[in-house]
Amino acid sequence: MIYLRRMRVSSRRAGLAKRKSSAAKKTLKDKTPAQPFSRREVARVFDACVLRGNAALRPVAAELRRLVKKVVPGSRESINPWGIPSFDFHGPFCFLMVGKNHVTFGFTRGTSLTDAGGLLEGTGKNLRHVKVKEIAQVRDPNLRQLILQAAALNRKTPLTPSMRVKQAI
Repeated sequence: MIYLRRMRVSSRRAGLAKRKSSAAKKTLKDKTPAQPFSRREVARVFDACVLRGNAALRPVAAELRRLVKKVVPGSRESINPWGIPSFDFHGPFCFLMVGKNHVTFGFTRGTSLTDAGGLLEGTGKNLRHVKVKEIAQVRDPNLRQLILQAAALNRKTPLTPSMRVKQAI
């Protein structure tokens, strides 16, 4: 008898919880989607992400930004859904993160790139990255080739809409 009462009470609670969760889902659906950032806002967020890292690595990050803009003139700076500064050319093709000891310069489709210089590191399904510690490493022709390959890959086979960055300029 006591056992049956407990079951009834717990089933009532479960029903109440279901109604609350469905109401919460409805309110989430009713909200308007986030507006994409403007160019100025993306640049501000991009700069803030660079400033958060090691101050000694800021010139390296600035040089990498210049290199990408020079090598792929049609590319745009963007912020991916996780708040990481990235570069977009027919979809995201590389990203930049300033850490304590190095700048991580990554490629979203890094496993598809041919790395003649052996610069790429990582073991993920798609991503590969280069750890850049000095400006001299930015001037490496192999890094330039990786950027060109990544952009050509995105031009040839653009990413599907579900894989594209949500906020781009």
